Amino acid sequence: MKEHTVITISRQYGSGGKELSDILAKKLGTRCYDRQILYLAAQEIGAESVSIESVNQLAYEKGGIGTAGITGVMGIGNIPVYNQMFLEQAKVIQKLASQKTCVFLGRCADFVLKNLENHYSFFIYADDEFKEKRAKELYGNASVEDLHKEDKNRADYYQYYTGQKWGDCGNYDMMINTSKISLEDAADLIIAYVEHRQKNEV
Repeated sequence: MKEHTVITISRQYGSGGKELSDILAKKLGTRCYDRQILYLAAQEIGAESVSIESVNQLAYEKGGIGTAGITGVMGIGNIPVYNQMFLEQAKVIQKLASQKTCVFLGRCADFVLKNLENHYSFFIYADDEFKEKRAKELYGNASVEDLHKEDKNRADYYQYYTGQKWGDCGNYDMMINTSKISLEDAADLIIAYVEHRQKNEV
């Protein structure tokens, strides 16, 4: 694999995407960035005293509004905190991605880095039965309805900030069903795919 490669992971709730991202980062000898991006972005806008959870939740709520995406307001200074947070997250993601090989989980990183050379994006999903069983084991009582609600929040968030459909196969290099393959094997599959692509790219 090339020295400077960036992989972004998007995932359905309960599909094992978080654990897969950590496994992948470990295999690559690098870091997986997820919630750390929120804290770094908060520092940039001077929002350390504001609850990160409340800002993040507000962003999800605003994501329910029909829109072509926030990308058109890049550069405008007087915008709501939840929009400032996304713009700062995008800057943090771009900065980290420019430094070394790394893995990003969520945060619309696949969209933010779509034009970056040696960037590969993956969407992780699973059957409802698998997700429900995994969610109950890890998070307690979680129903299929709970899983679908969380996925709807993620889809609305993605739509709001990118103007694109979350989980659309056209937005990713590969989609992997983790109810059919182990997380270890999924990580190996991602690495094999990236190495194959890089070997055959001119």
